[in-house]
Amino acid sequence: MADLIENRTFTGERALYKVSDLAIRGCTFEDGESHLKHARNLKIEKSTFGWKYPLWHSENIDVADSTFTEGGRAGIWYTKNISLTDTEYAAAKGFRKCEGVSLKNVNLPDAKETLWWCRNISLKNVSASGDYFFMNSSDIKIDGLVLNGNYPFDGCKNIEISNSRLESKDAFWNSENVIVRDSVIVGQYLAWNSKNVTFINCTIESEQGLCYTENLTLKNCRLVNTNLAFEYSTVEAELTGSVLSIKNPAGGRIKAEQIDELILDDTKIDPAKTKIVCPKILKRTEEITDKAEI
Repeated sequence: MADLIENRTFTGERALYKVSDLAIRGCTFEDGESHLKHARNLKIEKSTFGWKYPLWHSENIDVADSTFTEGGRAGIWYTKNISLTDTEYAAAKGFRKCEGVSLKNVNLPDAKETLWWCRNISLKNVSASGDYFFMNSSDIKIDGLVLNGNYPFDGCKNIEISNSRLESKDAFWNSENVIVRDSVIVGQYLAWNSKNVTFINCTIESEQGLCYTENLTLKNCRLVNTNLAFEYSTVEAELTGSVLSIKNPAGGRIKAEQIDELILDDTKIDPAKTKIVCPKILKRTEEITDKAEI
């Protein structure tokens, strides 16, 4: 059975440096950096971290019912196999170059520049606010994320998201192998310059969304207040409701109930490479070059 440290306050740098096989309960880590650096096999409950770098280069860490305050900036880097449950994580720049991260019932009110260069990440019932949430990370599974912040998931790979709401400009840029189910995404310029991106049963609201995307798939999705969609994208889309405008898709098939404006310019793309199936196109704007005059 692990030794127990309970109801203590720690100050000073590296207060519990390189400890292992401990249960820590009801403790407060105040001023002093790197309190638990290089720690192993810890179970932490009902504790508060108030200073920088508390869990760097650590391994097999379980944190429950605890708080990381604003002062715990850059709190968890280079750590392997760490779980946070029922925890408030209020510090920016958390989780860098970590592997095996699990967050369940966690609130991140300052998630700026969090979860960068991480692998094997699981989020369940997480709320986050802040720009650049996730960058260059891979193997991500998320269920029940509420995110308010721009530029999330830039450069990420192998992402599965369900039952979530993202209010985010420039989400999923430069990403690869993305599947989003049963979710709502609101924000400009969604999923530009990405590959293998799929949305299933989603509601999307995005100015100039879903452009420059290779192998884009939408199944039973709504594009609300979305204009100039699919420019230079290869796309297979089955859409419900109306779309404000679709512009210059590069190829594929688009099935929609209504398109308010369809813009095709054969000096930019080959319109024949995209099949448009729509019973109601309110306006067509076409620039068709007479090949015989060239």
